[in-house]
Amino acid sequence: MVATLLVVMIVLLLIGFPMMIPLIVAPLLVVIIFFPNVDPIFMVQQMIQGISPEVLLAVPLFIFAADIMSTGKTSKRLLDFVGSFVGHLRGGYAITTAVTCTLFGAISGSTQATVVAVGKPMRQRLLSVGYKDSSAIALIINASDVALLIPPSIGMIIYALAAPDASVSQLFMAGIGPGVLVMVMFAVFSWFYAKVKNIPLADRIGWGDRFTVFREALLPLGFPVIIVGGIFSGLFSPTEAAAVSVVYALLLEAVIYRSIKIVDIPKIAMSTGLVTSAVFVLVAGGQAFSWVLSYARIPHMVSEAVLSFDPSATQILFIVAIFFFIGCMFVDPIVVILILTPIFYPVAMAAGVDPVHLGVVIVFQAALGSATPPFGVDIFTASAVFGKSYLDVIRGTPPYIIMLLVASFLIIMFEEISLWYRIFQ
Repeated sequence: MVATLLVVMIVLLLIGFPMMIPLIVAPLLVVIIFFPNVDPIFMVQQMIQGISPEVLLAVPLFIFAADIMSTGKTSKRLLDFVGSFVGHLRGGYAITTAVTCTLFGAISGSTQATVVAVGKPMRQRLLSVGYKDSSAIALIINASDVALLIPPSIGMIIYALAAPDASVSQLFMAGIGPGVLVMVMFAVFSWFYAKVKNIPLADRIGWGDRFTVFREALLPLGFPVIIVGGIFSGLFSPTEAAAVSVVYALLLEAVIYRSIKIVDIPKIAMSTGLVTSAVFVLVAGGQAFSWVLSYARIPHMVSEAVLSFDPSATQILFIVAIFFFIGCMFVDPIVVILILTPIFYPVAMAAGVDPVHLGVVIVFQAALGSATPPFGVDIFTASAVFGKSYLDVIRGTPPYIIMLLVASFLIIMFEEISLWYRIFQ
């Protein structure tokens, strides 16, 4: 049965169908062939059930807010603000890229949106001071992975659908520590890289100009404060935070900065609708796929096989990390999270793993896989945005993949990196 699932999916993907088609067709064929007592219409019910949870309302709202700010001037204001303080340092523009990707990730929650919004202007700045194009693009796509960790993380929301005991609010808070860890690692590497390659220093900006760009970036910097502060304080839920972020984005870009016009909003909303529909179809298909696996008792068999040698919680996390990392190298992270989480979640809970820590490990692997060959989604996004070949995009990625693997090891070994927020509770 599992062989049939995999073969059908692989064949349909090789033919050229988008991921949503094999994700739906493969489990449907398995039900028809192996489970004739199950009415195929039940698969439709499962798909509808998959997109019914209220928490999913946050996804289109966060995407809409990110689209508004990508169209406006938010990313440029953040870049100018960060660059004014660190741009003159050794590797300053690269450090600016890492920090700004983290800040924009706290606004968008999307790796691909961050590649577009931050990558376009920063690539030119990096090239202007002597970086190779392959190095600049590699930094951009890997630094953008932080967006999947820092709240509002769409990856965390998707994980919460498959993990019944995981709170979205706690997952959002837990993603901050790993996100900051990756940002710091990339910043340190950027300093050493610039020193070794003798990258020229950019001009220092005076304190008067720094104050000006800080003042211009002050309102965009309010996004992470609203989202993180509001959720952490209990003022509003993640879904309510998403709604607030849309209102804030509209006020900022349409009223205060006037970088977009009212007539632009329907076009932006159309773009959001297209992205949201793709996400929701994947979520619906993932629910149907997961149900077929559960009906076939695959999670139970995996649980018995893994727990038979009495693994520790840490060993379970390493097993989970390997499976998710490999899966996200080939398939969209949303699909991998939805399919594999129900399989490994019971195993991890039986071994005593914290559900929030497990979620961080899983989403981190999704972020890592998003920029890892052969089929990391950010690779193809960067190829399209920058007009570069596949090989040009991946040429400079190995150092960043190594750093992310090191960060993954640290996150698994030291759960305090993820669960830091509990010291305040």
